[in-house]
Amino acid sequence: MVLVSGSGTNLQALLDAIPADRQDGRDSPYGAEIVAVGADRTGIAGLERAELAGIPTFVCRVKDHGTREEWDAALAEATAAHEPDLIVSAGFMKIVGKEFLARFGGRVVNTHPALLPSFPGAHGVRDALAYGAKVTGCTVHFVDDGVDTGPIIAQGVVEIRDEDDEAALHERIKEVERTLLVEVVGRLARNGYRIEGRKVHVGELR
Repeated sequence: MVLVSGSGTNLQALLDAIPADRQDGRDSPYGAEIVAVGADRTGIAGLERAELAGIPTFVCRVKDHGTREEWDAALAEATAAHEPDLIVSAGFMKIVGKEFLARFGGRVVNTHPALLPSFPGAHGVRDALAYGAKVTGCTVHFVDDGVDTGPIIAQGVVEIRDEDDEAALHERIKEVERTLLVEVVGRLARNGYRIEGRKVHVGELR
């Protein structure tokens, strides 16, 4: 399952990796299928991409619930209905809460535009530039109850150029991020994995 909030470019990269005529990921060399796409808002391109691909969608908006905890529980219920093995947060701009992590902890994959543990939070690209770092990149990690603190699965490095501004650097990071995310999700689906403390062992079932 994939969660989106916007344009869905990472979702599209995953869709492109899976043959269009397959309905069962086990028949695909990639090893995965997308069972549903969820969003926290309506009218976004990410949902349109899913609908064009014939994938079930749902929307769970924070403002439709009395509290953030109620939203989190509703998101967990909507997600559970599709029985996903993995949940990919692909540009999903909401932080999931205790109920969601209690049900899906160790199965939620996220990306971050920096080399964690450096520069966590909402402004990883800007912070790396401001710090004067010479390299940055992206991290694919499992989500825990912290901010970008979950076990790291894989990282990709991007050189920071003297002429870079935030937009130019972020665009190059996104290119690496899309490729890395597709590669990681495929490996997790095909080979299984085990989380041991802060280390993720791919190819070893939990």
